[in-house]
Amino acid sequence: MSEIRQPLPANDRETAASRDDKLELRLWLRLLTCSSLIERNVRASLREKFDTTLPRFDLLAQLDRAPDGLTMSELSARMMVSNGNITGLTDRLVEEGLVKRTQSARDRRSSHVSLTPAGKKAFDAMTPEHEGWIDEMMAGLSRQEMQQLFQLLGKLKASVLHNAAAHHQGEGT
Repeated sequence: MSEIRQPLPANDRETAASRDDKLELRLWLRLLTCSSLIERNVRASLREKFDTTLPRFDLLAQLDRAPDGLTMSELSARMMVSNGNITGLTDRLVEEGLVKRTQSARDRRSSHVSLTPAGKKAFDAMTPEHEGWIDEMMAGLSRQEMQQLFQLLGKLKASVLHNAAAHHQGEGT
């Protein structure tokens, strides 16, 4: 596969930043831009191909990874959204027969959510398409470049987590 080299748009966030701006700021803006572009493409593709949304896909994906199902609180934590958002989304997926909600035997205040056979079938149809879209968007990078980027982003993640922990420790003193 040949490398895809396209010029960057002159009006992207990180290019619009002055060359005198800190590299850290320009890098952060580049990460935001890449994330936004990928998410926008995935959202549009899910809407066009499957008439669904990214949050619906994400909820189905979380349930697919947990064959025994998850509590609403577990879903909320895994998806990093509020319980209210999960409740509304789950309600709609229950109405469509893609997920089922059962009362927890241990805690009557807690609901357990799992995929129905129809939900599993729908998610399984979306998965290879989703993977293909991601593959296409990454096609401009070689396998080695992807591995390097993955490792570098891992270092960045560790740095951010370390900084956040140190910052929060400083607030507690």
